[in-house]
Parts: sequence; C-alpha cells; structure tokens
Amino acid sequence: MAHPRAKRARLRQLYVVDRQPLKTACRMAQVSYSTGMAWKRDAVRLGDDWDHARSAEAMGDGGVRELTRVVLGEFVPLFRSTIEELRTGDMTGVEKAEAISRLSDAYTKTVKASGAVDPALAKLGWAMDVMRSLAQFCAERFPQHQAALLEILEPFGERLAVEFG
Repeated sequence: MAHPRAKRARLRQLYVVDRQPLKTACRMAQVSYSTGMAWKRDAVRLGDDWDHARSAEAMGDGGVRELTRVVLGEFVPLFRSTIEELRTGDMTGVEKAEAISRLSDAYTKTVKASGAVDPALAKLGWAMDVMRSLAQFCAERFPQHQAALLEILEPFGERLAVEFG
C-alpha cells in the first residue's frame, strides 16, 4: 500500500524533531514499523540520515549543555542495570570489586566530560571520583565488604546525582 508523502514527513518529524522512539513514531503516524524502518533506511541512501538529524536537532534545541544531560541521562540506566547484574550475578568478591572499580571509573569519566560543559556536573564528577577511590580502597583493603559497599554505593550515587546533577 502506497502512503502519501505527508505521512513519511510526519514520521520523520515525530522521530527527529519530537524525539519519539521509532516504534512509537510509527504508531503515531499510522504506519507499520517495517515501513518506518524502510523509509528510514531509504532516507539514509538519499543523504538524509534521520539519526544524525535527530542528534543535530537535540543540540539545536538546548545546545551542548542539554545534549550532555541527555547523554548522561542515558548512561545512568545502563549504570543501574550493571549494578543490578553485579548484585545478582555469580562472581567472586574480587571480580565484583574489579567490576565496581571499572564501572565507577566509566561513570566518573562520563560525568567529568559532562562537567566541562556544566559546572554542576563538574561537582558531580568530583563526587564520583571520591566514590571510585572509596571502591578501590575497599577492594584492596576490605574485599569481604564488597557486597555491602555495592548496596550502599547505588543509592548514594543516586543521591549525589540529585544533589549535584
């Protein structure tokens, strides 16, 4: 079934400008998801990459500061799911300590990079440095307490994000 050009334009606007997930945008534009994927793929071949346009739109609306907050906002759920995996996964205390240290390091680097744009996020980066240092200290000196530290760090990290984010 052929769709009018206006429907394709509507889908693009919902996805790029309104930042709807493609499945949601397809539903709102009343086209199937497979049609939406095909239109998006066709657009790339014609030089209109909807994903690049979407990123540019995000920067245009709120500038780099807003985009930085978006990136950080998408990182936090990944951080939380990894913490949950550490909590429920089958790992030794030392493996958990190493994973916590690496995760804290990744979070710290992400927040620090964000802090170059937003001073409030710079404070959060400093706080995350302290948490990373504490995690390393605990891993080296008190590995038997890694589970307890993990239980404390997750909600404390959320508190820091509220206070400094």
